[in-house]
Amino acid sequence: MTEHWQSRPEGGGKFALWLIRTIALRGGRRLGRLTLYPITLYFYFRRGPERRASRHFLQRALGRPVSCWQVMKHIHYFAATILDRVFLLAHGEKGFDVTVEGLDELEACLANGQGVLLLGTHQGSFEALRAISTRSPDTPLRVVLDKQKTPAMTELLEALAPGIGANVIDASQGGASITLAMAEACQQGAMVALLADRGREHEVLRRVPLLGEPAPFPVGPWLLAHSLRVPVVLCFGLYEGGNRYRLVFEPFAERVDIPRQERAQALDAVITRFAARVEHYIHVAPYNWFNFYDFWQQDISTAVRPDAIAVRERVGA
Repeated sequence: MTEHWQSRPEGGGKFALWLIRTIALRGGRRLGRLTLYPITLYFYFRRGPERRASRHFLQRALGRPVSCWQVMKHIHYFAATILDRVFLLAHGEKGFDVTVEGLDELEACLANGQGVLLLGTHQGSFEALRAISTRSPDTPLRVVLDKQKTPAMTELLEALAPGIGANVIDASQGGASITLAMAEACQQGAMVALLADRGREHEVLRRVPLLGEPAPFPVGPWLLAHSLRVPVVLCFGLYEGGNRYRLVFEPFAERVDIPRQERAQALDAVITRFAARVEHYIHVAPYNWFNFYDFWQQDISTAVRPDAIAVRERVGA
């Protein structure tokens, strides 16, 4: 079976991230961006699985064979967004050209005071979405992240912005703890942000069409949305090169309803709609796709049949 994405080691390690941070903050973003070229070459030549996954994805997205330079561009975009996390956390939007689409719709969803569930993907910069906090300082933002998956990066980001740690809901906790923390945040009128395109190990998945072939998506975010009973807004922080980012907010549903008797069909319907929007932004910005593994073949054995969820509930699995 294809290696699970969570089993891949964190790139770079503490020393590499410390070095990038030191160069970036002491020398500025222009000097920091010079480090992206050796980093890109390192990942291209030393991280074979990620390099192959990039090539296969770009061929799917672009519909044609791709060159080594295009794969390197893909890796470079990813490295650029990682570097920019340092500046976004340390200095906010200063030095960046950030455009926002759908802010009025987001504010309308927040107006009822029940909170909003923001669902994103590993496309572009999830960190850039924090810029919305500076534009709406009265609305708290809580982000659900797995601190154990990238401990070096987590340590770096919390060192840059100590207040962020208090606003992170650790996804490595038990499911009940995560749900409770999200519910409490929504009751306080907060925005709760969660990535919804990758399934964790042993998580139940559904396969729906993406770029012409069924791809596995986790059901967890949608069951959470059903439990929270708050508006769901899709969010994408697209990197457009240089210092340019485009934040896009799309209202997805006033409520996500997953009826118990028709759970499998309801999940298929809502995840298919979500995957269609993911595919739309793949075409808009293909080099922003940062799932560097075989997304389509991942965890075929854990993707369930239409009736499997109901069966698992009945037997207590």
